[in-house]
Amino acid sequence: MTTPARTQSIDDSVPRDRNELSVGEDLDFQRRWWRFEHAVWIVFTVIVALDVAGVFGRGPVAKVHKSTPDGAMNLTYEQFQRFQTPSIISIHFGPNAVRDGKLQLWVSQSVITKAGNQRIIPEPASSELKDQGLLYTWPSGQHPDSADFAVEPASPGIYYFSVRLPALGDEFTERVVVWP
Repeated sequence: MTTPARTQSIDDSVPRDRNELSVGEDLDFQRRWWRFEHAVWIVFTVIVALDVAGVFGRGPVAKVHKSTPDGAMNLTYEQFQRFQTPSIISIHFGPNAVRDGKLQLWVSQSVITKAGNQRIIPEPASSELKDQGLLYTWPSGQHPDSADFAVEPASPGIYYFSVRLPALGDEFTERVVVWP
């Protein structure tokens, strides 16, 4: 003889909302998470804006133009560069930069060692070590309107370089940030 099955309702201890399981929520945690997400989006937006502006290299903020008061020398370079990425330091000369039939330009040793100078365009007639730097000379009749130093930084970091017209005493000392 079989006994009739007992039917008993089962009480569900999980709350339901509209006949679906309600898993609970922590609204304070959710608000903190939303603030964190908002802060991260702001940081990412700032990083992208800085990159577009050129703070990490190759942009309008990265370019620097300097000129001596008498116009004998104009310097153009990128103050933010990338490690092992070619860049140009360009120096334009005014007519009064030529003295005694020659144009002389002194550059600090850091242009060679830190900036990683690859070549000078146009090539000078002579160069000599002088005052912890190099003195380049172009003779009369062959002096250039500008000299371009093709550089490729050898390591990340901050370095300083100087360029000077020895005959006039005009000098620039500049800082470059090299990003990895």
